[in-house]
Amino acid sequence: SVALALLAGMRSREILRVARGFALVAALLFAFQTWQSGWQQATEVVGGLFALVLAASAFTASTAVADLLDTVTRALSPLRRLGVRPERVALAFSLVITSIPTLLGIAHETRAAAKARGLERSPRALLVPFALRTVSHAQLTGEALAARGLADY
Repeated sequence: SVALALLAGMRSREILRVARGFALVAALLFAFQTWQSGWQQATEVVGGLFALVLAASAFTASTAVADLLDTVTRALSPLRRLGVRPERVALAFSLVITSIPTLLGIAHETRAAAKARGLERSPRALLVPFALRTVSHAQLTGEALAARGLADY
């Protein structure tokens, strides 16, 4: 996966950013797997999962969103006979892809606001505003889709 990431044009700084983002999950998973199955199994599970995360990062770094959506639409076209609407699936992919940075921004702003109030260690000060703003974003997205005639899409 490291070779794939480098081949995809990711710099070592970006690979380290992915590793840092995965570190907490890796530590918790490693502890659980060690307790359940031993350190060898834990190493294999965490290493395999990190390889997948890095491969996914390399894929997203080297693939344009439009190309990905076109591929999803083409790949699902044969399933149209079974009632699958490829354009609808591609729209769902698009909404998820565009919502991730927005949700990360909301999380960052919520954390900064809680810290400004001296509540950075309060789960309620972080989770409640994050949940409310996330639901608000989903509602606004739904309204925008409805305004464009895609409510029943």
